[in-house]
Amino acid sequence: MNNHYYTNKPDLHHEEKTFTFELRGITLRFTTDAGVFSRDRIDYGSVLLIETMRIPSNARVLDVGCGYGPIGFSAAKLAVDGSVTMIDINERAVELARRNAEINGIHNVTIQVSDVYEKVQGQEFDIILTNPPIRAGKDIVHRIFVEGYELLRDGGEMWVVIQKKQGAPSALKKLQETYSEVEEVEKSKGYYIYRAIK
Repeated sequence: MNNHYYTNKPDLHHEEKTFTFELRGITLRFTTDAGVFSRDRIDYGSVLLIETMRIPSNARVLDVGCGYGPIGFSAAKLAVDGSVTMIDINERAVELARRNAEINGIHNVTIQVSDVYEKVQGQEFDIILTNPPIRAGKDIVHRIFVEGYELLRDGGEMWVVIQKKQGAPSALKKLQETYSEVEEVEKSKGYYIYRAIK
């Protein structure tokens, strides 16, 4: 059974629902479904990342593990003269994100099915954002950190949200091994926001 969100083709029966949510002062409408991450509401970690992240208006942004779209869309609203590439292994999540982009009139996004960075090799970004798929295991999470380094321009930044009980200490260690500077930007309710600079 492919029932968790870190799956290419979830085989749960569809149970779509729609809700609105305010992020950075902007109200967005989301349709979600069974088999995607945090289907009932936007999870606290993603909200904390969205409220904390700093996105220049002309940034080229990559959202890794985009789900149905909240982090990427928030970045797209901030990067008004830039662009956001959104990737996820979960085909159902990517289809929802495409629909949600349409519903919300967000056009400076590209949304693709990709196993980690498979579909964005050779591209360069100013910022990578990720609420990493903890259930996929530490190896995948650490690949996101290490392989993401290669896709950032010099001085580019990776922004990560991770919960203390789900591996924040080892995530911080891996980021510090990989990036020239790592800052703890925010922490709240056991969640940490890390900004790692290439």
